[in-house]
Amino acid sequence: MKNLFRSLGFTKAPQRPARQRISLDISHIAVYAIGDVHGCYDQLVALERIIEADASRLPDPKLIVMLGDYIDRGPAPAEVLEHLIGPPPDGFYRICLMGNHELAMLDYLDGQLPLKDWLKLGAAATLFSYGIDVDHMKKTYRSAKTLNEAIRSAIPERHVEFLRSLPILVDSGFFLFAHAGIRPGVPPAEQTEDDLIFIRDEFFNNAHLLDRWVVHGHTPVETAGPAGRRINVDTGAFFSDRLSAVRLWNRKGRILST
Repeated sequence: MKNLFRSLGFTKAPQRPARQRISLDISHIAVYAIGDVHGCYDQLVALERIIEADASRLPDPKLIVMLGDYIDRGPAPAEVLEHLIGPPPDGFYRICLMGNHELAMLDYLDGQLPLKDWLKLGAAATLFSYGIDVDHMKKTYRSAKTLNEAIRSAIPERHVEFLRSLPILVDSGFFLFAHAGIRPGVPPAEQTEDDLIFIRDEFFNNAHLLDRWVVHGHTPVETAGPAGRRINVDTGAFFSDRLSAVRLWNRKGRILST
């Protein structure tokens, strides 16, 4: 983990507030978990229409769980955030989880991550969606301090408040929902936030130890679906044009994609 922080420009782990963990009974709820959007607003709207058509045959209530990474890389991150701040489709509730890209944006806004390191994650697309051309602004502002102040002041406060409000885990007992996954063998209440947002190899290599289903994104795959007791729905929308979701109903799953 120390190497991770160093690779992102930190000399030590940033100090962050603990994030909400939601416990939810979904035994009588149709749940649609959507993978990493990464600024692909058009695909998100198209997938919501597919979900609405699929859900029209199912009883209320219905829930959409967004698995994080709404920003960076794709063409319209600001539009995606504005959309998620708004109401969900008719007949649905919606929970949006924290992803590592939202965390990086907050770390930058809070002065805990240098701009150059956020840009390595695809932040130029996010900033451009707010009307910020970083290369042009670097020519206008002579110091890093004034450049950062100008960038931070251009981000709408409602978007920042939304990012700060994002929970980190939905625990429904038989299913867990997290951006990256969990550390197998560790009870849900003891999972670290770093694992829920960043984990990869330890999760994939030890998935045989899982005692429940884990629905996640974070690591792009060509086709969404189960692998052991993992269900990965990140199909790399920003480069594949395919945004995917899994529908969970009566302990059965169905993959939906744009």
